[in-house]
Amino acid sequence: MLRRRAFAALAAATAVTRPARAQGGVSGKVTVVTSFSNDVTGPFKRAFEAAHPGTTLDVQNRNTTAGVRFLQETRSNNAVDLFWASAPDAFEVLKRAGLLEAYKPRAEGIPERIGPYPINDPEGYVTGFAASGYGIMWNERYMRANRLPEPKEWADLARPAYHDHVIITAPSRSGTTHLTIETILQGEGWEKGWGTIKGFSGNLRQITERSFGVPDAVNSGQVGIGIVIDFFAFSAQGAGFPVKFVYPSVTTVVPANIGIVKNAPNLPAAKAFIDFLLSPRGQEILLEPTIRRLPVNPATYAKAPAGYPNPFTGSIGMPSLQFDVGVSEKRYPVVDALYDQCIGTNLEGLKRATKAIGDVEIRLARRDNAAARALLAEARALIDAMPVTVQEAASDEVAGAFAGRGGGPRQAELEQRWAGFAREKYQAAAARAADAAKAAG
Repeated sequence: MLRRRAFAALAAATAVTRPARAQGGVSGKVTVVTSFSNDVTGPFKRAFEAAHPGTTLDVQNRNTTAGVRFLQETRSNNAVDLFWASAPDAFEVLKRAGLLEAYKPRAEGIPERIGPYPINDPEGYVTGFAASGYGIMWNERYMRANRLPEPKEWADLARPAYHDHVIITAPSRSGTTHLTIETILQGEGWEKGWGTIKGFSGNLRQITERSFGVPDAVNSGQVGIGIVIDFFAFSAQGAGFPVKFVYPSVTTVVPANIGIVKNAPNLPAAKAFIDFLLSPRGQEILLEPTIRRLPVNPATYAKAPAGYPNPFTGSIGMPSLQFDVGVSEKRYPVVDALYDQCIGTNLEGLKRATKAIGDVEIRLARRDNAAARALLAEARALIDAMPVTVQEAASDEVAGAFAGRGGGPRQAELEQRWAGFAREKYQAAAARAADAAKAAG
């Protein structure tokens, strides 16, 4: 009896002094490449590490495009466990390149779709953990001070009243902005879509290099209107900023995703993190004021604050557009390059032509003139013109030039040609607008 008691006491003491094992048998460093800011990743990092003692979430922040490129360039010596971002087409690029590991998480209560869009990749390579929509945010105080109407549609932002009041991130620097541009192109068609995009781009104050720069500028009132992913506006509202947000009719709500990188160094812990994101605790973190994303588990909304948008009940006006990831993936770098060369590189020329057209439109609203309107239509057509068709954008000849790592002579040739094309069109549009001004009297 004495020996048994002594053994029991020794076992108890050993249990106290033995290092705690990680919950679920996982431990060590989990490396995540993500486009999300620390405001989003920080709460998840703290909660995951608390739920799994002995684990460390190593967060490496890169914009979506840079993150995809990094995984492509380091595939032979991969040191990353997870890729975590909003843009589903970026995951399609990684999946097609064989850079993702299939995993179907243990989660209950999550439907197959959100609106028309599947939440998870059916083969298990990509997991949706939150939902996101794309639209327009604005600062109410700024709008009142500048006597600007509240926009509702993308085309509204092309109006003369909004000149120099809009901000966007370059789609080549932000996966979410790329998805916004691609959504407009799919929703309106290639030619009309680029016309809409160039229309509001001609009213831009600035094109930023990081997506965070857009909500920061709108929150502070430096710029009035930003083209953003919805959670930027929702988290700003949660923080008390005087901002509003609208989903235009041409938009979509799609899952924000996470996927395990092929040959992940810590596969068990990578799986555990995905399971945590989809757990009740992980989904509830999405409701925090600094995050304000849309959970993919409908049950989570029972704990949301009053008025929280819910895509499963129609409270945010569920869009009807079914985003085609395959179409987007084929022309992904081409769309980015077209925006960079036709708009980014030529922004000042586009703004001059847009301003000249807008000035004449204001005059014609007071006294119409058929000849001037005809000249303005010609000027708009010059601005809207694109150097490649929708078929060419996905062709081997054009898209193939952007398939290699770091580009090449053919890519540089195309980009130079596109920039020159846009420059000439905008100069001609400005000249046509000047003729319209003369005709208007």
